[in-house]
Amino acid sequence: MLLVTVLLALLALALGDFPLTPAEVVGVVTGRVDGLPRIVVLEWRLPRAVAAVLFGAALAVAGAIFQTITRNPLASPDIIGLANGSFTGMLIALLVLGGSWPLLTAGSLIGGLAAAVLIYLLAYRGGLHGFRFIVVGIAISAMLASVNTWMLLRAELETALFASAWGAGTLNSVTAATAVPAGLCILLLLALVPLVTPAVRQLDLGDDAASATGVAVGRTRLAAVALAVCLVSVVTAVAGPIAFVALAAPQITRRLTGTPGIPFVTTGIVGGALLLGSDLIAQHVIPLTVPVGVVTVVLGGSYLVWLLIHESRRRA
Repeated sequence: MLLVTVLLALLALALGDFPLTPAEVVGVVTGRVDGLPRIVVLEWRLPRAVAAVLFGAALAVAGAIFQTITRNPLASPDIIGLANGSFTGMLIALLVLGGSWPLLTAGSLIGGLAAAVLIYLLAYRGGLHGFRFIVVGIAISAMLASVNTWMLLRAELETALFASAWGAGTLNSVTAATAVPAGLCILLLLALVPLVTPAVRQLDLGDDAASATGVAVGRTRLAAVALAVCLVSVVTAVAGPIAFVALAAPQITRRLTGTPGIPFVTTGIVGGALLLGSDLIAQHVIPLTVPVGVVTVVLGGSYLVWLLIHESRRRA
């Protein structure tokens, strides 16, 4: 998967209105080629490619955390309402507070955390059960989607168009100025994941087994959820709610590795490759350039249908 990611990155740096050969791309990266190719690769295309890899990794790891602590392959931030919560926070910051990038980032983070807290409180009944958590999350997601639509309909046309394009999930507006702060935040959050990984692995055995082995179940689950929400919110603040990467990447990884649990590191690599590949399709394969979220919805929706059929047959 690392090799696939590198090859996709080379394609992302080479393809475009100013096409480059792989040798020219490598020459720019190693400092042997200067001039216009250097500007095209380092200033125009590299921030978007790096952002796609990091954002995909963040979404995938967040999805892996949710699927592990709920022990349900359908648990995903975009399904249980966290992405819509971040979108709600972003819209409030855009329409009420003026909409600078720091405000949009803060609004997205606060919206995602608020949605997570609301879902957690409504789903908690003497413990957090995966099925109840997902059902409550779907309900909250539907309500937040309605609120978001209402706010878009009341906004000015230009603002509504910008927010709608952003709400589809897009990397078109990613620049070095927005990608670098978001990338640093994601790297910091990913560095914190190993701190909760051992306890989260115990939760995969069930709350009783985890508690019997010394895990503080409530605190561990709360810390893991907060970490996953922050990962999703940082991505949403810059690129909008990109759907289905968090759902599909963990399950694809589990089937590739053949492990009983979901390995977080490999999941992050698979997520980065998925989003980068989807962005290449959105830019260069489809005749009309579309937001990357449109491609991930199509691919992820097809995967979700397959997963539902597979799970029903397995249980039958």
